[in-house]
Amino acid sequence: MRVLILIFFFTFLSCKTDKKYHDPPDEKEIVAETSALQAILDYQKEKNEEFKDPETSPLPDRYRKDFESLDFFPPDTTYVVTAKFVRTPEALPFLMPSTTGDSSEETVYGIAHFTLNGKNRKLEVYQNKELMQQEKYRDYLFLPFTDDTNGKQTYTGGRYIDLTIPDGDTIVIDFNTAYNPYCAYNKKFSCPIVPSVNNLDTEILAGVKAFEPNKN
Repeated sequence: MRVLILIFFFTFLSCKTDKKYHDPPDEKEIVAETSALQAILDYQKEKNEEFKDPETSPLPDRYRKDFESLDFFPPDTTYVVTAKFVRTPEALPFLMPSTTGDSSEETVYGIAHFTLNGKNRKLEVYQNKELMQQEKYRDYLFLPFTDDTNGKQTYTGGRYIDLTIPDGDTIVIDFNTAYNPYCAYNKKFSCPIVPSVNNLDTEILAGVKAFEPNKN
């Protein structure tokens, strides 16, 4: 009888303390999720305003005058990843070719290691020698990548993400902020070609989709 009472007692304690699958989410988790979604929506709004403004838009006038919005994937916080960031101080500068035959001098500043869509992945993150001399871009990092959506839902040549040098050994990559090179809208622009090492063999269903003028 005493054994049964003990079993009941410990079972009762377990039921009182263990978090159940049907328990409501933690309030901090809700706040973080809401904040992340709002940041994505703010980014999309900012991008649209940039494309509407004749001073900042890469669009030719014939497209810009009727422009309403870029075509985005729905905001998805599963594409916001915190990556382990391994700096590469011994990396040598190299020339990254562009779509017009020019090149820019880049250095692999670090390598981001993360898990996405059930697989461990890594991407090289670059620093431009010329930009780093300017105060405005002193902490700027450049992340170009390709994935399995290119040539289908997204621009054939891949997409870019802007990053900032982190303080520690992690870096947040939000694929919802992935945008098209300007040459996707206007061939007069010269755009860096994504290095093959930065191909992700998965679909990144986040960020800006391919530009289709007739949809605006």
